[in-house]
Amino acid sequence: MGRKFFVGGNWKCNGTTEEVKKIVEMLNAGKTPSTDVVEVVVSPPYVFLPLVKSSLRSDFQVAAQNCWVKNGGAFTGEVSAEMLVDLGIPWVIIGHSERRLLLNESNEFVGDKVAYALSKGLKVIACVGETLEQREAGSTIEVVAAQTKAIADRVKDWTNVVIAYEPVWAIGTGKVATPDQAQEVHSELRKWLQNNVSAEVAANTRILYGGSVNGANCKELAAKPDIDGFLVGGASLKPEFIDIINSATVKTA
Repeated sequence: MGRKFFVGGNWKCNGTTEEVKKIVEMLNAGKTPSTDVVEVVVSPPYVFLPLVKSSLRSDFQVAAQNCWVKNGGAFTGEVSAEMLVDLGIPWVIIGHSERRLLLNESNEFVGDKVAYALSKGLKVIACVGETLEQREAGSTIEVVAAQTKAIADRVKDWTNVVIAYEPVWAIGTGKVATPDQAQEVHSELRKWLQNNVSAEVAANTRILYGGSVNGANCKELAAKPDIDGFLVGGASLKPEFIDIINSATVKTA
């Protein structure tokens, strides 16, 4: 069994009720491969999770964009893993670069959040990636390995973990890592998992690429052997998201 292609749509802090209904209508009308070929997960803002979950086609799943590091309590503004489970939300994105950079979430904090979410039965899209300064300093692999290690130190069962490699310099900038640049990091990440976790985890864990993925570049990226799908930002709000989902067929061609 190969790794099933995975396409996530991160809507970030965007949308009104009417806009979200239109996005869901677009997704529901799209012609896409079966769930045997591609797993699709969309991640609206918290306030729209019930709306999207109740109106989205059944072969697409829903993710939250974040969750708190422990059970509920006196944590104003946070949402717990338990609440997401109660809502029937199967997935959560954790450690997105915007939270690491803007909200100072450390590698260790992200690792703790991943472990707690998994312990409550959520599936996790765990994000890693380097800044432009780190890439130019030649420390991409070192940075991404440290971020992954903080997760590996806390997680024993990787069955419900998907890693998203998102070079920070390519998010929302229109710059895209070339397919070869992305493949190089994905390959090194897989080697790191093999050497530090297990050969089985390395072979089975899906590693997504995120960073200005669009309808024009998705097929070339999807063709790379260690790119198992995408975590899509801005393009996930547009009709081209269907094209990105359909790029999964490159793997079966």
